[in-house]
Amino acid sequence: MAVGTSAWLHFLLLVSYLGLSGSASLLRRLGEHTQQFQESSGPSLGLSLGLGAKALPKEGWLEQPLDPFNATDRRSFLQRYWVNDQHWAGQDGPVFLHLGGEGSLGPGSVMRGHPAALAPALGALVVGLEHRFYGLSIPAGGLDMAQLRFLSSRHALADMASAHLALSRLFNVSSSSPWICFGGSYAGSLAAWARLKFPHLIFASVASSAPVRAVLDFSEYNDVVSRSLMNTAIGGSPECWSAASAAFAEVERRLRVGGAALAALREELGACGPLSRAEDQAELLEELQALVGGAVQYNGQAGAPLSVRQLCGLLAGGGNRSRKAPYRGLRRAAQIVMHSLEQKCLSTSRAETVAQLKNTEPQVSGVGDRQWLYQTCTEFGFYITCEDPGCPFSQLPALPSHLGLCEQVFGLSASSIAQAVAQTNSYYGGQTLRATQVLFVNGDADPWHVLSETQSLGPFESALLIPNASHCLDMAPERPSDSPNLRLARQKIIQQLHTWLTLAKESQVRGGP
Repeated sequence: MAVGTSAWLHFLLLVSYLGLSGSASLLRRLGEHTQQFQESSGPSLGLSLGLGAKALPKEGWLEQPLDPFNATDRRSFLQRYWVNDQHWAGQDGPVFLHLGGEGSLGPGSVMRGHPAALAPALGALVVGLEHRFYGLSIPAGGLDMAQLRFLSSRHALADMASAHLALSRLFNVSSSSPWICFGGSYAGSLAAWARLKFPHLIFASVASSAPVRAVLDFSEYNDVVSRSLMNTAIGGSPECWSAASAAFAEVERRLRVGGAALAALREELGACGPLSRAEDQAELLEELQALVGGAVQYNGQAGAPLSVRQLCGLLAGGGNRSRKAPYRGLRRAAQIVMHSLEQKCLSTSRAETVAQLKNTEPQVSGVGDRQWLYQTCTEFGFYITCEDPGCPFSQLPALPSHLGLCEQVFGLSASSIAQAVAQTNSYYGGQTLRATQVLFVNGDADPWHVLSETQSLGPFESALLIPNASHCLDMAPERPSDSPNLRLARQKIIQQLHTWLTLAKESQVRGGP
């Protein structure tokens, strides 16, 4: 296990590369940018505080089987983990396992937000486990199809089980110590599934913004975006929704007209390339939809370039009621986001996107675009569309465009993707997985909450739905601007943890599991 500032500095350098991968969707880049901003900011991670080496998170590596389901396959890879043992009560204390998802996992995973914020009061050892094939936990051999067949949520859960055994030995964790899983978004689903599939290893789980139901056509995403744009509590309004609709209608009008209007559109919106091809026009529209969707998904979070209130202010044009005011606001919003992500232009070349996604060499940024596309093609779907008449955006790109990417990059048919989504829901249970001792935490302004569990299904499977909260907001570091609803939700999470740990102690006394 390596300890010191070299790994820490490597992490900070890693952050500086974020947003440079043209193949990633804008929505994924926004998420990565926001997460890394939160993990790298704040006094608890400052390098200028003069903290001793013991206060820094410890980086380690576990040798894991490449194929945990085939005992005759001796190949292995190194999986990265982080440890914060500052507050650990000792070998009988609880272990908080923060599972990584579809991106690199940094030291902030065990030093910022929860579970790190909950560790001092509960005497927990905090461990962050990076997901296989993401960040620096990429097996030798690259990312070709022969390798990617070892990338799935089931493989990730097998890694968790193996890490549980190895880390228990390494840190001399008592067999009676309760392990509690934490995760957000896809990793939140993993946390819930870890409890479902390995109840003898994971005592309980906190699953934040966890989309446990796989879905091919995720039109519900934009249903929530539409509602949020009209939600006055977070800065939206019916006028904002109308302005967003008008802005996209103007973009589509210019795309149809072509000629000088198309050339001006390219320049004004900062498109990277020409927009003469229909597939490239769809790429532009997808980027713009992701810009608006990202403002909703990460509304009010530190590091997010735009909030709903700011976006609506731009679209409304400061009271300017001219026909072109919404379009100008969308153009300004694109400039703000590109500046924040350090992008020079909006990616609009479908051919370039396909070419970059076909690249089997691991990317420096660790964003994991090729890997995550593979998982959506082989497990989850999650393809965001705008087919409902109430959706304010363009109906391009439609579902066939998303499915076509799986065909172009991996040679996977639409029917195989649909079958994979059905199998995922069959294997885990979708929104009726019925796992005990799982707390689902969601915000009702987060488009992903519709794929999670938002209602308690009894005393052992509980749910918190935080009014007006965005994606994984409960996991973000506390801020003075946090709403009373968010503060109350965090208190309930702590109460639930206390209840679980009390239950664990009682079961130890009884000598049962």
